[in-house]
Amino acid sequence: MDAKTATSAADFGGLDKLVEAAKKEGALHVIALPPDWANYGEIIKAFEAKYGIKIESEDPDAASADEINAIKTRKGQDRAPDVVDVGQSFALSGAKEGLFAPYKVQTFDKVPAGQKEDTGLWTNDYGGYVSIGCNAKVVKACPTSFKDLLKPEYKGQVAMNGNPTKSGSAFAGVYAASLSNGGSFDDIAPGLDFFKKLKAAGNYNPVETTPASIEKGETPISIDWDYNNAAYGPEMAPKGIDWKIVVPTDAQYFQLYAQAINKDAPHPAAARLWQEFLFSTEGQNLYLKGFARPVLLPAMTADGSVDKAAAEKLPPAEGTPTFPTPEQVDKAKAALAEGWDAAVAG
Repeated sequence: MDAKTATSAADFGGLDKLVEAAKKEGALHVIALPPDWANYGEIIKAFEAKYGIKIESEDPDAASADEINAIKTRKGQDRAPDVVDVGQSFALSGAKEGLFAPYKVQTFDKVPAGQKEDTGLWTNDYGGYVSIGCNAKVVKACPTSFKDLLKPEYKGQVAMNGNPTKSGSAFAGVYAASLSNGGSFDDIAPGLDFFKKLKAAGNYNPVETTPASIEKGETPISIDWDYNNAAYGPEMAPKGIDWKIVVPTDAQYFQLYAQAINKDAPHPAAARLWQEFLFSTEGQNLYLKGFARPVLLPAMTADGSVDKAAAEKLPPAEGTPTFPTPEQVDKAKAALAEGWDAAVAG
């Protein structure tokens, strides 16, 4: 059969046959998967060790927009990405543009409604809360809310993980800022206003947060997913940096990232096997080990297959998360594309 048209493992004749087909291809091309993001370093090693398939990991610090762009510009090339891991807004736009292949992993039915496209064009995989990370060795009193970030003592210190028009993490940061300032899923404008104020106060720092920028002291405060900020803690401790993390008291914004298969994947069987691995108990627990909240966490907690020790280390967050609709995300994305540069210009 043609692996490119397979919509489930059953189309191969079961998971073992899919493994066989993927091993024949022998490689998988991924993009934008930093090893310290959601434990991808360990996830990649585990997949390679389990199946003997070489993962070619390119441009780990690329943003969701770069992944979509790579699918488009490398169509028909061996170096096209087989799979993408993108922010929600990019999953929606990529599906709309017909870039993805429909595929349902074996655990698809356990993924909650609203966290997947009905035919499996994209499926949400892991996520987290927008959080504030802070180098307590440099910052005397770490901020605990978006409101705090406007205080004069944080001059030049407040960074993000990228540009919100290209990065899912930074997009979420602006959405959370909106919610903390009287905005809603329907109205991201107060988030833009907040960053305009942050910039006017001299507190906004345009340097993109990375482990290197934290180590160099360039980004002492960072708005980012809780799993990124939580992972920086143990990484920075041996370097003498006390990296603290808090989910802001005035905005609890939770979002998941989506997996999708490139419709023209050069390694279509390996792409599908990678999805099966990520949505397996093993894959989901590996995300959890990296402080990310796997989409199957409720199901795994219920059936006892969750890594309890890893689950207990998650940063605390209150309440039940709510999510914007695809239409609200599209509207917010358009508002950001139009207003972001003006908000932080100069």
